[in-house]
Amino acid sequence: MKNTKKKRCWACGSLDVIKWGKRNNKRRFKCKNCGIFFTSSNPQVSFSNRLVWFKRWIIDHQTLDYLSDLSGHSKRNLQDIFNKYLDKVPIHVVNHRENVHLIIDGTYFSNDICLVVYRDNDIKNTILYRITNDEQTQEIVEDFRNLISVGFQIESITCDGHRSILKSIKIVYKKSIVIQRCVVHVERQCSIWLTKNPKSQAGQELLKIVKRISQISTLEQKYKWLRDLYDWDLKYKAFITERSLADGRYMHVFLRKARRMLINAFSDMFHYLDNPQIPKSTNGLESFFGHLKDNLSIHRGLSIKHRKAFIQWYIHFRNEEK
Repeated sequence: MKNTKKKRCWACGSLDVIKWGKRNNKRRFKCKNCGIFFTSSNPQVSFSNRLVWFKRWIIDHQTLDYLSDLSGHSKRNLQDIFNKYLDKVPIHVVNHRENVHLIIDGTYFSNDICLVVYRDNDIKNTILYRITNDEQTQEIVEDFRNLISVGFQIESITCDGHRSILKSIKIVYKKSIVIQRCVVHVERQCSIWLTKNPKSQAGQELLKIVKRISQISTLEQKYKWLRDLYDWDLKYKAFITERSLADGRYMHVFLRKARRMLINAFSDMFHYLDNPQIPKSTNGLESFFGHLKDNLSIHRGLSIKHRKAFIQWYIHFRNEEK
């Protein structure tokens, strides 16, 4: 059976369109959804339809095979259309806001592609992003200064504690901004070091303390948690500092790493209790990254240039939804 290209209503986007005679020797159509009439040779309609298919390819996890059946375009034609979009990148528009609660996180793709995203948690919108090869202090400092230059007033920054991010905040904002450490990241990293079944009694007790972090929702729970951590540290001080007789190195390396992370992070872990608008984790971006990677993974064979463009278009379309 011949694959017939379907018409899409330019006004409402519906595919529930029927033929409706001719006008000036041009085929007319009627949208049964919104009732408008239009002709088939409208360039604006054609462009709009193509962008619809491209958007669905980018953010709706849809393959060329599926879109070809749905749109009536051949796979080759769709690929040519999509490549033209990928050869250029969308303009990222930034509208400044005051009292922004920012989430910053980075994720890595193959071919040494690193995406660093600055997300406005209040409106769930990406206000800035950078595609680079690593989370570098110099670049993050530049990004912060660009945000300041366009009028953003950052009230808090939630991050995973990456050294480059913390150093950049210190350089640009000094001590004038609230830093919220991602409690989920702290809990997850300490749990990895301690393992699911620690062999030592000290490790078992510390793991129980660690697993309570993300459940803290009141000041009373916070003070109880801090007290338990302090008591644990006193109880196992001698055990933590044990050294090997052979080379003099500390024996419980990963236990010490978990302890050190908690000590360094706890002063910035609970600002969300004082201000509920401050996100306590970077989970919002983790979900965003997961969906992006899932979509990108089904479109194998893209060049590095087109992979980067795919990421930029994905961010563009997701921002449009907000």
